[in-house]
Amino acid sequence: MLAVSSPLWAYDAPLQPAAIRDAYFLGQRSDGARETFLAAYVKRFPLPEKGPYVSEIELLTPYAQVVSVSAQHTVGYSAQQAAEDYKNRGDLIQVRVRIELTPTYGAIAPKEKNRGGIPLRTEDFWKSFQITLRQSNGSIGPLRTRSEPIYLESGALAGTQVWLSYDTKDVASAKTTVEVEPPEGGKVRAKFDLDRLR
Repeated sequence: MLAVSSPLWAYDAPLQPAAIRDAYFLGQRSDGARETFLAAYVKRFPLPEKGPYVSEIELLTPYAQVVSVSAQHTVGYSAQQAAEDYKNRGDLIQVRVRIELTPTYGAIAPKEKNRGGIPLRTEDFWKSFQITLRQSNGSIGPLRTRSEPIYLESGALAGTQVWLSYDTKDVASAKTTVEVEPPEGGKVRAKFDLDRLR
């Protein structure tokens, strides 16, 4: 007889009501349990010698999204609201990439020929970065992408956060790599094992 061991977690999709409730209560905890749980879903990187700084890559499963949203709403947020929010979001894998400007890749863009004035880097500078989610069968395209610029108190552009949403039907419970290739500098890769993430 052949015994096959199932993975410890393997991410859930769709989430059952009990899983949504568990995730909601985990997000409401303040004893360090939610921080420990969510730490497995984000990778942080050192500042490069030159070029833009890809400082964080986060990958959230549907369960981790419920935990994260619950953690952001600790007052007046109910398990019923968490279930409604999950239903409205749908079953998605959410990837977040944080890109920060640096002294060698700053708010002032390289000057183009025949253009006067100081060329400021635009909020959509991230579009020159290639962000790819890969599994063993190749790359997977996002359903949608959005961004939110990061500004200093002075009003100067400091970076951006980019969110990419993927259909869970396209993403297996398997080893997954998020790769960011900036226009300058080396590639940054974050590896996640979705067999071990809930």
